[in-house]
Amino acid sequence: VQLQASGGGLVQAGDSLRLSCAASGRTFSNNAMGWFRQAPGKEREFVASISWRGGDTVYSDSVKGRFTISRDNAKNMVFLQMNSLKPEDTAAYYCAASRLSVRTSSRSSYAYWGQGTQVTVSS
Repeated sequence: VQLQASGGGLVQAGDSLRLSCAASGRTFSNNAMGWFRQAPGKEREFVASISWRGGDTVYSDSVKGRFTISRDNAKNMVFLQMNSLKPEDTAAYYCAASRLSVRTSSRSSYAYWGQGTQVTVSS
């Protein structure tokens, strides 16, 4: 089972990026999916989660209104559209698959993790 995140990069404040996460080895169409991020010297924090059907989402307060999580179950992929990026968004971003089908911000509910993709936002 593998989750492969991609799409990170170096951008300027105000720019947009779209992260992708491709799952292989099994289908996650019945699992909620999430994005987390971790900045140097800080703990990994919740960013966004989406329910198994995609109809229910939740975001951290710091990204609400700027980021949008979505999924394509046919392709076994999840996405994170990041708009109006700020320097404080700089972090390694990780996608994860939950044991649950409902969206959740609880890190302990996520059983599968991908490698991080680095997002750096310059001021």
